[in-house]
Amino acid sequence: MHTPEENKTIVINGEKVPPGKNKLVRIEIARLPTGTLIDIPIHVFNAKKAGPTVLLQAGLHGDEINGVETLRRMLQQDRFKIKKGAVIVVPILNIFGFIHFSRDVPDGKDVNRSFPGRKTGSLASRIAFNYTSMVMPQVDLAIDLHTGGGQRSNFPQVRYTADDENSKALAAAFGAPIYFASRLIAGSFRKTMSKLNKPTIVYEAGESMRFDDQAIERGIAGIQNVLSKLGMLPKAKKMPKSNHLESTKWVRSSRAGMFIPEIHNGSKITKGQVLGMITDVYSKKTRQVKAPFDGVVFCINHQAVVNQGDALFHVGR
Repeated sequence: MHTPEENKTIVINGEKVPPGKNKLVRIEIARLPTGTLIDIPIHVFNAKKAGPTVLLQAGLHGDEINGVETLRRMLQQDRFKIKKGAVIVVPILNIFGFIHFSRDVPDGKDVNRSFPGRKTGSLASRIAFNYTSMVMPQVDLAIDLHTGGGQRSNFPQVRYTADDENSKALAAAFGAPIYFASRLIAGSFRKTMSKLNKPTIVYEAGESMRFDDQAIERGIAGIQNVLSKLGMLPKAKKMPKSNHLESTKWVRSSRAGMFIPEIHNGSKITKGQVLGMITDVYSKKTRQVKAPFDGVVFCINHQAVVNQGDALFHVGR
């Protein structure tokens, strides 16, 4: 009888996780001014049977906590009983940002603009360097969990790299309400993975510093869908069809004032439809914000007072 090929041993920071074993390992990053050691906890689930190694990560921006809770729930509910391959779970990558309720590290730098990093660079650069050298070599593909930044709320969506059919297939398999191609940003985790020919998708849902149960549960279902598609988990439940957006556009404020949205996130829109209004505090000057084309709204800025040129709605068709 043919015996399936045994899976590889995962090695992170010198710690080995052989086939058939699960282990919590850590990457030491730096110390707080008090001397407290800060490290990144990494959960490794390694099946006996050979298969792909999938990286699931959240908290690359420390204030984007929906992804952190998504992976925490999956760990608590023991959802990584995989049949083959390996799953590496990093619930909080940017520990410094998380404990400071901040997108960035204490010096103001963005870890997701600091890849692949430098060993002797800034704190953000050092975090990126350690992650690039210790974790990325172990994985074949990744799912990166995010939320909208600032006051922006993202309707559950998946972004993939344009012209990368593998990442597009992963995005479709995730099963979020919408998915679309997104450009690679210099210094980002996804661009560094792309240079290594390792497909990566980004799940965006909700807004920073606020739990959104729908976004979290959608994230859990999407991750399970991908792992199921890869043959690592049993077949997932059938999900509603995911809609692909061919193009996207930011609708921006034509003037400063108080911004009042008049549509729910995720709603279908028609060209010329009123999406919201901008008014002064005396209600003497009011301007409607209208849809530029037929499509869908998948991000709304919840900032109450806006300036001219501010992004208000992200729409796609």
